[in-house]
Amino acid sequence: MSGAVPRVALATAASSWELDVDAPVMLDALEHEGVHATPAVWDDATFDWSAVDLVVVRSTWDYMSRLAEFINWAHRVERSTALANPAAVIEWNTDKRYLTELEQRGVPIVPTVFLDAAALDGDRAADAARDALGRQLDASARGEAVVKPTVSAGSKDTLRVGGDDVGRGVALAITLLRAGRNVMVQPYLDAVDEQGETGLVSLAGEFSHAFTKGAILRRGAGLVEGPYAEERITAAVPSDDQLALRAAALDAIGERFGPLLYARIDVITGDDGQPVVLEAELTEPSLFLSVDHGAPARFARAVRSWIDSPGGSSPD
Repeated sequence: MSGAVPRVALATAASSWELDVDAPVMLDALEHEGVHATPAVWDDATFDWSAVDLVVVRSTWDYMSRLAEFINWAHRVERSTALANPAAVIEWNTDKRYLTELEQRGVPIVPTVFLDAAALDGDRAADAARDALGRQLDASARGEAVVKPTVSAGSKDTLRVGGDDVGRGVALAITLLRAGRNVMVQPYLDAVDEQGETGLVSLAGEFSHAFTKGAILRRGAGLVEGPYAEERITAAVPSDDQLALRAAALDAIGERFGPLLYARIDVITGDDGQPVVLEAELTEPSLFLSVDHGAPARFARAVRSWIDSPGGSSPD
């Protein structure tokens, strides 16, 4: 850096920065690390992305309805400066069909049926949705399933249904498919209500901290209003099995994309008692840095190392 103060843009959305629980601690930690950081709205045409040393994608939470535009933005930024995580990762990770590839690479995931909007129309969409829901209701120990689009965040457009309200799940799937949105159907696992989900956060490839997210979806509830569903977050100590699953998922992802500045692997206990991957959050996840007193500093060191040595090194 030749003695210059490194400059970082934290990419956000116009309505998201104030909602980002990580933002204040990120800014403080980066300043302490000697990094000048500023929020920048990703679709602000006046912002000069080439003027910073690194763009870190954070709370860009309005891209779901503008996915192609967002992916194009990521590739454009990457042509002028460093982007974390890279555009290729963003393009892959913003559609949850990536779970299929993780499973093919030997990473256990929540059993998932995907419905392709381009291949389904009319009665075929309804029949496919009923079949997928039936299969996943049967696969669930509690006889419940979850229906959601493959491009979504914050539990938007997501329903939890049981055998007595299958029609609501089918109706949502049909609505999404007719809008050209691909759909995924998963069994609702007992552990979601009993234990919650565990988020395993990695910074520059090294495990940083974990948290538990309480159940969000309720039977009979409507679709989420606002940018995302309210989350109940508490610090967690992950099990050895969860850490091993995190490592397996990151190994599989790393084989394709190389090292990442940040990653959040969300896992849950399957009905057989073994952890499975619910999501690999590599684009704009909340990292919940405040649940661990050392996490903000680790984040800042990871960012600084990414600037000093593209591809990064351990923040420790």
